[in-house]
Amino acid sequence: MKQALSLLNALKPEPQGPAYLGTNPAVPDYSDSANAQLGQTGLPLGDVVTQSAGLFEGMPHWNHPQTMPNVIPPSNLAGIISAMMTQVFSPNIIEGEYSWNVERSELESAAMLARLIGWDNPNNLDGTTEPAPGGLYTFGGSGCYFYGMKYALTRVLGKESRSRGIRTDAKILVSQQGHYCKENSSDWTGLGMDNVVQIRTDPQTNAMDLNHLEQVMLALNEAQVPIAAVVCTMGTTDAFAVDDVKAVRALVEKYPNPAPYGKTFIYCDAVIGWAWLTFSTYDFSSNPLGFSPAVLEQVRKNYEALQHLREADAVGCDFHKVGWAPYNCSFIAMRDFTEFQNLMRRGESAYLQARTRYNPGLYTLEVSRTGAYSMAGWATLRFLGREGFQSILGGVLEVQEALRGLIQEHPELVCVNTADTGFVTLFRVYPPGTNAQQQYERELNNPDALPELKRHNELQEKVTDKVWEWFRSGQLHDGAYAPYISYTSGFRPTTYNPDTTMDGAVIYAIKSYPMNLNVGLDSMQVLLKIVLAARDEVLREEAAGHAPTPRKPVARRAIPRWGTVEDLLSGVTRRTHRG
Repeated sequence: MKQALSLLNALKPEPQGPAYLGTNPAVPDYSDSANAQLGQTGLPLGDVVTQSAGLFEGMPHWNHPQTMPNVIPPSNLAGIISAMMTQVFSPNIIEGEYSWNVERSELESAAMLARLIGWDNPNNLDGTTEPAPGGLYTFGGSGCYFYGMKYALTRVLGKESRSRGIRTDAKILVSQQGHYCKENSSDWTGLGMDNVVQIRTDPQTNAMDLNHLEQVMLALNEAQVPIAAVVCTMGTTDAFAVDDVKAVRALVEKYPNPAPYGKTFIYCDAVIGWAWLTFSTYDFSSNPLGFSPAVLEQVRKNYEALQHLREADAVGCDFHKVGWAPYNCSFIAMRDFTEFQNLMRRGESAYLQARTRYNPGLYTLEVSRTGAYSMAGWATLRFLGREGFQSILGGVLEVQEALRGLIQEHPELVCVNTADTGFVTLFRVYPPGTNAQQQYERELNNPDALPELKRHNELQEKVTDKVWEWFRSGQLHDGAYAPYISYTSGFRPTTYNPDTTMDGAVIYAIKSYPMNLNVGLDSMQVLLKIVLAARDEVLREEAAGHAPTPRKPVARRAIPRWGTVEDLLSGVTRRTHRG
């Protein structure tokens, strides 16, 4: 272990060095991996450890002050150490017998998160009869989403659907901004991706359009089509869109599913948003952590947007995002865990005995469950506490606010998500002499500017690719190493393309996602200096006639969207019979 840690530490760059590990920044070539063979004899442990550390060569360094590509944070020490302990003794939290008191890490996490959400009296031991909140650690936000959809389908279509299969075209309603795992879950549960109905979003807030949601729910109700779930997105990756779950709850009560179907399920995909609930105890008037006025208002807005999570039936929480915990570490919290246990319980196993009162293997998807993620999440909650979360969340916003201030000092740059209060800053760079704010407003609102929008979208892509090229070159540019950033190829549609059917009428933007606590004002100054230098290099290459060809957009599978109520119901009323 000492050897491994020494080797990993040796991969770290100097404080002002590049944002990757080791000295070889080249993109890996995996072509020789198929040649690997199992040796007749094993290698000495020290050799294996050395080779293992070598696999980290060139990997992005998440703790580096110039690393800001996405919602990927460095891990906190308590989470790292606690997860590492499980690799030594291999607790399997499938049941108490195989994990003993390590099982407490899941149970106590459930209790802490249930109370944070606002659900009282958590008690999720097997055998309970009274409704009680609880939950499970699982494999990432997609795992949370998958559990939520399976729970929803079983409650709405009946427990017998687990035996007979999904034979009813129940619908999942989710915002246009919802994460693509809506497709994964509808596919893997067997419901089918065509049964996902996307709800329009407000162009200003990016949240679900409640009027459109009600139109869809009314149409389905009148057609006697069951709604399995309404998925509320509680913080998107880029725009930090938050849906109004309290209003959604009212609509679910207003438009109940017809008999014999169960009650529509509300799942809150809060894998990015959940941690803002820690501000429920914050004194905004005295502001004890000293946030700047602008950030204090953003913090308040985020908390108020998330405070009604208690209206959900289940909430997905990622610790490896806004918990700064090791991958992967996610928790699905359920308001009535007793109901979930009863709906999903399997028969007793012939070779496993219930030696303790907690045996989640009777109802979980996974039949092997590492204690690594439960220990990492539990340790994170213990280590940070409410104030630790508050400090980190608000601190990242302070850095984001500083970047937005710097952008305003450059007329050729414009921030395109000034109204958003999440961690990410999305901005566009324009050719020298351009008034970026005016040009962006024109491209956003004037269909005559579509050719200009496409040309400048291509510029955002080329500039980001150039910064990536410089980042991976390991060379200084304009006196600094290039940061590790990314871009979005569809932050929002233009105002004249609300249904996203017009080709190319979407906003591209360069992305800065400062999840790293080492990112500061100096990091942001370097970021803008390198972006402007990369822009100039791209324009020089274009003028010389040898600019690289931008990548083609990734083809996206068409998902049923919206239209009139008649459009929505076309073809679905004939496919709702059981059996």
